[in-house]
Amino acid sequence: MAEVRGTCEERFGGLREMLADSLAGDDVGASVAVFVDGRPVADLWGGHADAARTIPWGRDTITNVWSTTKPMTALCALILADRGDLDLDAPVASYWPEFAAAGKAGVLVRHLLSHTAGLPSWQTPMTTRDLYDWRTATERLAAQAPEWEPGTAAGYHAVTQGHLIGEVVRRITGRSLGTFFAEEVAGPLGADFHIGLPAEHDHRVAPVIAPEPRDRPGPPPNPPCTADDANTTAWRRAEIPAGNGHGNARSVCLVQSVLACGGTVGGVRLLSPEGCERALEEQYAGWDNRINAKMRYSLGFGLFGMPRTCFWGGWGGSMVMLDFNARMVVAYVMNRMIDDGGIGDERALGVMVAAYEGIAA
Repeated sequence: MAEVRGTCEERFGGLREMLADSLAGDDVGASVAVFVDGRPVADLWGGHADAARTIPWGRDTITNVWSTTKPMTALCALILADRGDLDLDAPVASYWPEFAAAGKAGVLVRHLLSHTAGLPSWQTPMTTRDLYDWRTATERLAAQAPEWEPGTAAGYHAVTQGHLIGEVVRRITGRSLGTFFAEEVAGPLGADFHIGLPAEHDHRVAPVIAPEPRDRPGPPPNPPCTADDANTTAWRRAEIPAGNGHGNARSVCLVQSVLACGGTVGGVRLLSPEGCERALEEQYAGWDNRINAKMRYSLGFGLFGMPRTCFWGGWGGSMVMLDFNARMVVAYVMNRMIDDGGIGDERALGVMVAAYEGIAA
């Protein structure tokens, strides 16, 4: 059995065992955390930060979490909505006038958060360099027509969602999404999560380990990003609010505890209890034409069948789940990616199950 470091309350001993088994099996390096009432009841990590298994995964190791970045971006929008600076029912063009082009005057802010805006990808061919250039990426989105009538269907906005929400945040605040997040969320909370990673943190990054290649249905990705792009300096320095957040399970739980705990964690209030409830407001339930599965979307999250829970996960396996009734957040972050075509895999599911067993105990 692999060594697991960190701390957990006795009732979460099963979570420690689950992580040890995973590290002895599919995982190379990983961290898991459970926060209840905004404080850690389990904060565990183990394995290695590199594929060669020569560098231990440490307490402060961070890695690219892919789309588990999206709940951080959504939180920024919900904070602005709670302050009255952002109207979720307003047209996007009321904040970003150029966005009204090509029949998008009726696209609402809530459509961006719920993957129903009709802009699941760029229509103009994009390079990764274009993706890193904020102006190029957002101007092209503003110029293109929606693929369906906004609000009537859903298609996972895998990369575009972050630029769409991020540009609205920039128009309102004058700050990039990554800067707003750092100054208004991560900084006040003391959370080690970054959207656009400063060079001073490079030495702590566990490079992602790409998954086995697989055929994906539907159109090819645009831009044609690969998992290995996440290990480049250009990717780390860019702001890709849908997919290049760097953190670990502890920092993911700390940030998302703001929502699960009514807006306040550790004496830091970021939004009201009513503002937090927006993360549970269903916006769409039905077929997602990009994921090719039935989905339920709220304002920035996916909704579980369990009452008052929401979640999201990242390519390759990372995941965060919020249980508002239990005031609990559970997160799993790893470096070895497994791509089976779904959202998350058995590793993340095992973490969630073990967390609930601990709560029940």
